[in-house]
Amino acid sequence: MPHKRMFKDGQLHVMVWAGLLFVLVFAYGPMVGAVIAFQKFLPTKGLFGSEWIGFDNFRYIYSLPDTTQVIYNTVFIAVMKMVAGLAAPIVTALLLNELRSRLFKRFVQTVVYMPHFLSWVILSGVLIDILSPNYGIVNDLIAALGMKRTFFLGNEQWFPYVLVTTDVWKEFGFGTIVYLAALTGINPMLYEAAVIDGASRWKQTLHVTLPGVVPIVVLMATLSLGNVLNAGFDQVFNLYSPSVYSTGDILDTYVYRLGLVNFEFGVATAVGLFKAVVSLVLISFSYGLAYRFAGYRIF
Repeated sequence: MPHKRMFKDGQLHVMVWAGLLFVLVFAYGPMVGAVIAFQKFLPTKGLFGSEWIGFDNFRYIYSLPDTTQVIYNTVFIAVMKMVAGLAAPIVTALLLNELRSRLFKRFVQTVVYMPHFLSWVILSGVLIDILSPNYGIVNDLIAALGMKRTFFLGNEQWFPYVLVTTDVWKEFGFGTIVYLAALTGINPMLYEAAVIDGASRWKQTLHVTLPGVVPIVVLMATLSLGNVLNAGFDQVFNLYSPSVYSTGDILDTYVYRLGLVNFEFGVATAVGLFKAVVSLVLISFSYGLAYRFAGYRIF
């Protein structure tokens, strides 16, 4: 009977309800604060006592000279991360798949996967030292080659590419494991048939391996579309400075400065709400593409 089954699976239900309660309190509960985007919010008057001003905060956002540049920076950095974040793990997985030594293969997998577990608070300190123009190992190497030292984290031209490179370095190990798992699902008989036909290792990779991972590549690519406006707050916040705002400032850091530094709570909430709505549309679109081209379903 249903009630007996519910009692029998009671522990599982408790686990589900605990997670659901967490989501309701910390994810859906704060959504009430979205009304601040339509208010001239004053902490002394509270959420329901502040003056209602409609879409004035949104109009003010679009009148700011930095808004267009911040949106461009966000999309530019996020798209570069998406493209590089797809290419690097695919190439790495294909190279690891060709290794004959299982011990060395596992060693490489472990090494490239380790940065994924480190926070940007830790990695930013490491990168600041490595990229330092005075004593950083990168600039020491550049100087040894007879070239001019470069302040990568303070140069507005280099900074976006530093963000992309370091993000790929941190995360490509995780993607590599995903694609290696996809490679294990390829039927070995296909390789045997290719060998009988006289295909070289390159031809096997081109005509067997790559077609075998195309579905997971399409899936990962379409699902990543929802992150077009997520350029990585933790990374940017810990690495950027006012000297690179013109090319490194993104929506998340813009919201942070407007709300918590300049105390423009309504304006900051309006920017955050704009980003949330656009992200919702893109995520819905990406899941539709994932279902159509890769057969991916949430349920």
